[in-house]
Amino acid sequence: MTIPVYFINGLLESGKTEFINFTIEEDFFKIDELTLIIVCEEGISEYEDEALKNGNAVLEFLEDEADFNVEKLTALSEKHKPERIIIEYNGMWNPKDIVLPPSWHLEEQITLIDATTFPVYYANMKSRIAEMARNSDVVVFNRCDDITELPSYRRSIRAVNQFGDIIFENAYGEIDDLGDEDLPYDLESDTISLTDDSYAVWYLDSMERPEKYQGKTIEFTGMVMHSEEYPEHWFIPGRIAMVCCEEDIAFLGYPSYLENGHKLQEQQWMNVRAKFDIKEWFEYEGEGPVLYIEKLEPASAPEKQVIDVR
Repeated sequence: MTIPVYFINGLLESGKTEFINFTIEEDFFKIDELTLIIVCEEGISEYEDEALKNGNAVLEFLEDEADFNVEKLTALSEKHKPERIIIEYNGMWNPKDIVLPPSWHLEEQITLIDATTFPVYYANMKSRIAEMARNSDVVVFNRCDDITELPSYRRSIRAVNQFGDIIFENAYGEIDDLGDEDLPYDLESDTISLTDDSYAVWYLDSMERPEKYQGKTIEFTGMVMHSEEYPEHWFIPGRIAMVCCEEDIAFLGYPSYLENGHKLQEQQWMNVRAKFDIKEWFEYEGEGPVLYIEKLEPASAPEKQVIDVR
């Protein structure tokens, strides 16, 4: 039998304990069998006895990162024989190399972020936040009341996690509309011409809100890349971007169609003119942005070959 694991990540005081207290009492999450909560970080908030009782949950604490290993975790599982497991992970521990027992299945990873402290933490601990958010199914920004920079927060997370859900909450619940961010180009124009400084902004915003760009003509200078998984005539023009540090490099580009586009020279620089569309695509596991090339011309490599994501 495999045991589903819910991995809750976030820095100290990001709201992990409150989130778990709330969730285990919700009807949609309740089960008759035992839930084991493994707590790796004790903050100001505490687990409520009533919530634990109503959620049929029991606590275990791991104080040292060295104790988060297969042997220790297996022993806790054998002790309680839970139907499922929630892990409140320590935000200062590295989640990159953790190994779970073979009988555990990572069902969902959620990262919580306090919006009031995000700018400071992101400025000083960008790689740490990126590592937490990178593989999360859901990233939740809480305490978002009266914060106007939320669109830029969303863009920062989307840079490292292109497919996970990003949710913003204030005192009244989830925020449905963040409003429009000041973009470095005219979103009302039929043609959007991108520069080295605006390409990453466009890519991340169009990934998040593709309907805003559907039917528009996009112009940029990009590098040709190929994927063995792509069908004939499809390729990827885009830019190499430094996401959070020099060791964290990503290629930002969309699947693009051009007759014989799959035969273009790898890493060749091109001036691209393309129509933006939304299409079913296997990498998205649903619909997502694609480009239909209208014009393609060889170009010189730009002075800034690696762009920044800010």
